[in-house]
Amino acid sequence: MTLRTGHVGLNVTDLDRSLAFYRDVLGFGVLGEGEEGDDGERRYAFLGSLSGDGRPVLTLWQQARDGFAPGRAGLHHLALQVDTVERVREYESALRDHGVTFAHDGVVAHHEGAASGGIFFHDPDGTRLEIFAASGAEEAPAPHASAPTCGFF
Repeated sequence: MTLRTGHVGLNVTDLDRSLAFYRDVLGFGVLGEGEEGDDGERRYAFLGSLSGDGRPVLTLWQQARDGFAPGRAGLHHLALQVDTVERVREYESALRDHGVTFAHDGVVAHHEGAASGGIFFHDPDGTRLEIFAASGAEEAPAPHASAPTCGFF
């Protein structure tokens, strides 16, 4: 048996704000929502493709008090793949319109001479995200000479 990622769960501080980002900016469909308890403080949402197989790709859990902490053990970043570098640039434009903070300016290669590359940015809680394509970034700069671009941002 080979393991593969089923879905990724992210803790968020404000589910409504995170849903607006992941649904409206990144285009995930909301497959389901719920809450635990009577206070409405512990809410969650399952996100995925509404036209796909109905399986969740991402689950948002409203249970964090503070934003993402890159200096703590745990999730380093979440990488999302698209088919073309042109599609990466479409996401870049939508994210810029939304005022998102980027780690690098525009599309960057994964390392010097790589065909793969993408954009690196942060969600509303500061979680580090990447949208990349496997090819098309041959002419893009590589921000780090000796380490993968996705390693230190």
